[in-house]
Amino acid sequence: MYPSRRQFLISACCASGLRAQDDATFKTEIKVVNVLASVRTKKGEIVRDLSKDDFSLLEDGRPQTIKYFARQSDLPLTLGLMVDTSMSQRRVLESERAASFRFLDQVLRESKDQVFITQFDTSVILRQGLTSSFGKLNDALSLIDMPSRNEMEIGGSKGTVLYDAVVKESNEIMKKQSGRKALLLLTDGVDVGSDASVADAAEAAQRADTLIYSILFADSGFYSFAGGADGSRGLMRMARETGGGFYEVSKKHTIDQIYAGIEDELRSQYSLGYNSDVPVRISEFRKIQLSVKEKGLVVQARDRYWAQR
Repeated sequence: MYPSRRQFLISACCASGLRAQDDATFKTEIKVVNVLASVRTKKGEIVRDLSKDDFSLLEDGRPQTIKYFARQSDLPLTLGLMVDTSMSQRRVLESERAASFRFLDQVLRESKDQVFITQFDTSVILRQGLTSSFGKLNDALSLIDMPSRNEMEIGGSKGTVLYDAVVKESNEIMKKQSGRKALLLLTDGVDVGSDASVADAAEAAQRADTLIYSILFADSGFYSFAGGADGSRGLMRMARETGGGFYEVSKKHTIDQIYAGIEDELRSQYSLGYNSDVPVRISEFRKIQLSVKEKGLVVQARDRYWAQR
C-alpha cells in the first residue's frame, strides 16, 4: 500500500527508539510502496511457499530492496462486487446472483473482511455500502435487478456505464480504504455511454491500489442480431494493469468454478513492501517490475503505482 501502513510505522518506531513526539515527523518521511502478487506455474498452479529472497523488484528499471514481506491469507480484505444489470445480462443475472451468494458465503470473514455491492446499467447504484454482515449482503443481492423502462428513458443514450462505475467506486470507496483491496466485475464487458474510458478506469483503480478481477459472463444470444459483441479486451486490460485476473464463463469454466479460483488466489497472495530509492518530488506513475528468481514461474502483479507527493 502507498503511503506506509500503520504496522510498518509502529515497528520501525519501536526499533529505532523514537520518542512519541517524533512520530508525526517519521510518518511524513517514510513511505512504503506495497505490491500484492500471485505466483503460478506455467500450468496455472498457485505457488504458496516462496520467501522474500525468491523475489526481485525494479522501479523504473532500478533495483529496489524488499523490506517487508508477508503471505496474505490472514490479512483483512476489502472487496467490491460490481454486477452488470443492463438488459444484455437479463438471462444470466440469476446465475450471477446465486453464485455471488455462494462466493461471499465462502470468502467473507465477518470479523475481518468488508464488502460492498454495486449494480450498474444506465446508472451506478450502490446497493450495500461496506459491511462485514453477510445478512446485509444477502439482502442487497436480492435487490439487484434490471432497470425499469422509466430508468432506461432517464439514462438516454447511455446503456452500460461500466467504466464510469469502476472510476466512481475506486474514487469514492476504495481510495479511502487500506490493506488488500479488489473489485470483482460481473459483466459482458460491453460499455455504452460512459464518460470515462477503459484507461481512466484502470488508472482510477491503480491510484486506489485496487486489483480488478474481471469475470466475463455474456449471453451469447443477445448480441447475435448485431453480429456479436466482444467486451473482453477492456476487461483484460483492467485486470492486467491492476494486477488482478481475467476470467470467462463457459461450459468448461462455470461461474462457481471461477469464483472458487479467485477465492483460492485471494488466500494465496504475497505482499511485498519497499521504500523507493528516489524521493517523490512530483506526483507521478512509476513502473514496477516484480519477478521471481526461479525459472518457470509467472508473477501476477500490477506494473505501476501512483507516487503521491
